[in-house]
Amino acid sequence: MQIQRLGALEIHKVLEMEQAAPMTMAFPDITAEDLHALASWYTDAHLTPEPQSAQMNLSVHSFVVRCRGRNILIDTCNGNHKQRTIAFANQLETPYLQRLHAAGFAPKDIHLVLCTHLHGDHVGWNTRLHDGRWVPTFPNARYVFTRPDVEYFGRHAEEPFHGEAYADSVLPVIEAGQAHIVETEHSIYAELDEGIWLTPAPGHSPGSCLIHARSSGERAIFSGDVFHHPVELVRPAMPFFADYDTALTGRTRTRLFEEYADTSVRFFPAHFAEPTTGFIRVQGKAFRYQFG
Repeated sequence: MQIQRLGALEIHKVLEMEQAAPMTMAFPDITAEDLHALASWYTDAHLTPEPQSAQMNLSVHSFVVRCRGRNILIDTCNGNHKQRTIAFANQLETPYLQRLHAAGFAPKDIHLVLCTHLHGDHVGWNTRLHDGRWVPTFPNARYVFTRPDVEYFGRHAEEPFHGEAYADSVLPVIEAGQAHIVETEHSIYAELDEGIWLTPAPGHSPGSCLIHARSSGERAIFSGDVFHHPVELVRPAMPFFADYDTALTGRTRTRLFEEYADTSVRFFPAHFAEPTTGFIRVQGKAFRYQFG
């Protein structure tokens, strides 16, 4: 993704990895009709007309927003050296920090870390391994976590992937005194015509949120995992395997699409591969994604 401008804000994408996965694993009730509708406006070498052979290509990345001399990192991917029960995230060795440097940011340059939710593929680089201990990767940053997710994942360690991530990528930040725990509706920064704020988007996790940005009349939404793949625009209520509450997520996703369809609000999804950013558009009785 090229650097995006949003008024006075500058937005960089930092890639950790891309991974293909079976469509039927992520969307257990996906149909050939869903894929046919998707194919009318979206092409991907991983897709086939039949659900059993179709793959979804997922990108895992962060966004960095340069805002009035402050650098805000949104979602921190999987992280390196993390022990995970899910194979794709286990003991990774990715050049994420080198890519962050290439984008113009050292860890010490990050002032604020915002997590749309506390799943393992959104919090991993919150910490790094140093002398056998997990320490905050971004020493000068305040980390913003939502209270419902902190409370839920802090007491549900029996969920392996999320419990592992909480233990090594969230709790050490809290213990280091760098965490700022907020409600899912919260203002990060506000001026007359510029701001960054959170709004609740529950379902994928109890404390999932949207991160909104506005500058000079332009708007953007960093949508986290409210949707993962373009196929969800074809059928917004389609269950996703990793949702905390699939019905609630479907309602949240549908409301989001309805509210912002055919507007100038640019989306920055957490898992869309290049070109990643785009706009929600009405397509018949559902929606499509206009990349660009």
